[in-house]
Amino acid sequence: MAKSSDIRNGMMIEFKNGIYQIVEFLHVNPGKGQAFIRTKMRNIKTGKVLENTFKLSDDVIEVRVEKHRKQYLYRDGEHLVFMDTTTFEQIPIEIETVGDGMYYLMEGMDVEMLLSEKGEVMGIDLPITVIQVIAEAEPNVKGNTASGSGKKAVTETGLTVMVPFFVEAGEKIKIDTRNGNYIERA
Repeated sequence: MAKSSDIRNGMMIEFKNGIYQIVEFLHVNPGKGQAFIRTKMRNIKTGKVLENTFKLSDDVIEVRVEKHRKQYLYRDGEHLVFMDTTTFEQIPIEIETVGDGMYYLMEGMDVEMLLSEKGEVMGIDLPITVIQVIAEAEPNVKGNTASGSGKKAVTETGLTVMVPFFVEAGEKIKIDTRNGNYIERA
């Protein structure tokens, strides 16, 4: 058990029946009233970001997590198969453990697998950006401009992303895995 004043970036805590990673925090000491900590936390299973405020007197349950480098191999029904690159042991984990992160996984990609103290898989840490090929994109229409809001495109893994009008099917793009946004052509 730790105090909320011990919160730091990257820390894993148990909160509202889930495991969350602290993405950012801010210690606020107003002129009047008690000091508090404003946080942004990411659920490691779903990837959803939650904002929460803790009083300095609040207790938080810190979760000890080990990170192990694994390589994603393939999807097998309702499981994703990863390989330990030192022992070559194959590890199947359920898709719901990875959540929406499965749309960013490419065969042969290295990821950090998060393991609890008991050895159970809690999720994966993806790289900040991935490069994927556009499988299908809406056609360009005369009159669309580069400053428009963009169009929907689907990548080879099934991820739907908003891209600029000039991006066509078959092109490689760079995507931010933290929010699913298009960054640039690759």
